Order: sequence, then structure tokens, then C-alpha cells
Amino acid sequence: MRMMIATALAISLPVVGMAADDPIAQAVKARQGYFTMMGANMGTLAGMAQGKIDYDADAAARAASNIEALTMYNAAIHFPEGSSSDDLGSDVTEAKANIWTDLEGFQAKYVDLQDAAMGAGELVAGGPESLGPVVGALGGACKACHDTYRVK
Repeated sequence: MRMMIATALAISLPVVGMAADDPIAQAVKARQGYFTMMGANMGTLAGMAQGKIDYDADAAARAASNIEALTMYNAAIHFPEGSSSDDLGSDVTEAKANIWTDLEGFQAKYVDLQDAAMGAGELVAGGPESLGPVVGALGGACKACHDTYRVK
């Protein structure tokens, strides 16, 4: 948990200086940092599930618990109107404009991710065979959102 907090602070410090100058740029950088942390933890779980990383119950539990904690964060604050790929270009952000025209659907996908993450830290501690269902549920929730709301 300390490592996650330290990483979040390290990612967010450069953003703080931009706050007064460009709130849209700040929001994009913050959400990219958020998803970088999500991806790093998901990478640990997926690597173990695929046998590319040796299973380590403590590391798996930490990664899954980090994902669960991240899903409890109000990431919606980093999606202000005017911060889509249509507004800023896909080289700046991969967030599709339909996030804002289908906000209810976007929020529902996030709730699905929260549901998939709930209790994941405890579930993955059951041994290597416990990873598949958790990674499948998390990955499915991520993919469902990416397929609809992320530039490919």
C-alpha cells in the first residue's frame, strides 16, 4: 500500500504544477497515471496467470488489492468535458468522445470493474489456480470499457 501511495504521489507531482495553467491537461495526465497503476497491477496478475511470472501469493494479493483500491477512487474527476481524443487528438488521449454522450453507460462499465475487483485480493491468495477467474473477470471488465470508450 505504501508503494502504491508513493507511486501515486510521484506520478501526480508533475501534474500539480500544471493545475493552474491547464486543467484539461492536468486531468488527462492524472487519468493516464491512474490507468498506468491499474495496468501495472493487472500485468502482475496476468503474468502469473499465464505462467510468465512465478506465482507469489503475497505479490498477487497486493496487486489485486491495489486494483480493488484503485477502483474505489473517484476517477470520474479526471474525465472533464473537452478532454476526449476528438478534442485533443489520439496522440494525447485515447478517451473517445462517446464517454460524455453516454456517461451513464461509461459509469456502468466502471461499476462493473468495481464489482470484478471486489474481494480480488483475498481471492487470488488461494493458489495459482485462483488467478484465472479473477484475471478473467477484471480483464473482461477492462475490455468491455475499452471496446466502447477507448480509441483503438
